[in-house]
Order: sequence, then C-alpha cells, then structure tokens
Amino acid sequence: MTTPADLLRAYDEQLRTDAETPSALSVERLGPLRLVTFAGGRGFVTYRDLGGADAGRVAELVAGAVERLEADPAIREIEWKTRGHDAAPGLHEALLAHGFEPEEAESIMIGPLTALADAPLPRGVVIRRVTDADAIREASRAADRAFGDEPDERRAAALVARIAREADRPDGMQMWVAEADGAIVSAGRLEPVAGTAFAGIWGGATLPSHRGRGIYRALTAARARSALAMGRTLCHSDSTEDSRPILERSGLVKVSTTTPYVRRRED
Repeated sequence: MTTPADLLRAYDEQLRTDAETPSALSVERLGPLRLVTFAGGRGFVTYRDLGGADAGRVAELVAGAVERLEADPAIREIEWKTRGHDAAPGLHEALLAHGFEPEEAESIMIGPLTALADAPLPRGVVIRRVTDADAIREASRAADRAFGDEPDERRAAALVARIAREADRPDGMQMWVAEADGAIVSAGRLEPVAGTAFAGIWGGATLPSHRGRGIYRALTAARARSALAMGRTLCHSDSTEDSRPILERSGLVKVSTTTPYVRRRED
C-alpha cells in the first residue's frame, strides 16, 4: 500500500460509512446515504458512493435528507461531507439550493503512523491526554479559538458526553492537549477506527500566539504513539492548509480533498 491510488482505495473501503460514525446516536438509511444524528444537535450525511445517481436523483437525495433530518427539532445544523474524487453530478448546485454553504476544503492525508511518532517537545510545553469533563470542555474551547471561531458549548458538551459514554459504548476516542504556562494552547483528538489499521488524527489547532514552535507536530506525535500502542499502523486526517505541509513533511500523502457543506436551522 504505497501509491496514492492504493491509499485512496483503502480510504474508500475502510474509512467511510460505519467508520465515520462510531459515536452516532442514530443512523438512518436513505438510498446510498447514511443520515446520522450526533449529540449536540448535529446531523451528518455521508455515503460510500452515490450509486451512479444522475443530477436529478442527486437533487432528490439532498431534499430527502434535509426533510428527514430536520424532522428532528433537536438538530440545529446538518453537515454533508463531500469528497473531491466522488462522482456526484449536480451535488454542489443541489446543496446550495437547499441552504447548505460550503466551508473550507481540506486535504485527505494518509500515511504510516511511524512517520509521525517522533518529534521534539518544545521547551515549556506539556503534552497530555485529558479525560475529565472540565479539561475536555476547555480543550474544545481552545480548539475553537485556534480555528478563529467562538467557543461552541454544544460541541464541548458533546465531547464530554462521548467520553462519559465510553464505558457503555466504547469507540476509543482520546482527547490530547498541549499546555504552556498552565493553559491549553493546542488540542486534538485521536480516533482509532475499529476493525482497520487506521487511526484518525483530528484537530490539533494551535492558538496563533503559540504557532511556529513545533507544538502541533509534538501533539501529533503523542497521538501517533498512542495509536501505535493500540496496534494501529496507518494515520488519516482531514487537514487544513496550516497542517497539510507539516504532515507531508512527515511522509503522509494527499489522496483527495473533502469539503463540508453546512446547513443551519434558522428558527
């Protein structure tokens, strides 16, 4: 599994549908689509492929997904996860017509975990895994601020609930943080994918005041070592243009792109 085509095939076969939704509260099928409900009022749409649907059928699927998910008043936003290599005629237009807005495209990165596992720890920085509710909430807030967003308390609450459910519904997710002067300056998740060789590296955003010190790389290395200890060998990550070059220098390969389209309830 060394070429980008091989890695992309592994992504499509192992990292879509069930692998994306280990913490789902519910999953409903609509043709090729999986309509997912997560904690915190979040709906999510994903699929392995669209089964050769033409533009007319794609528009019907988008309309049907919105109707079904928004029938649940608890859902405040819906994310439709698109991939750049999918055959999806008319999908962009159909999503826009139903109130979705595209967010920043990200690179789908795949490669060996061993390539990420060795990085120096910047002076004055502590890297650790957090499991208590207060630290998880603060980690979520720090990640939101690092991405330039206002802290989303619903997202933080969903992460706390997910950790709390670990005993009953284990999915292996871990939250890791980097601290400087006693404050969280970077945070990210590790998500092992059951039944595969993969673990996902998510987040890892660093506050602007602490960038350029190698904190993201050190935080990624700590998560990679944890994944290796679980027996995982491959890493996948949806990366912004800030993190993509760092992962490429460590040996990961860009195999495609992914763009989230988000619809937020107005009422």
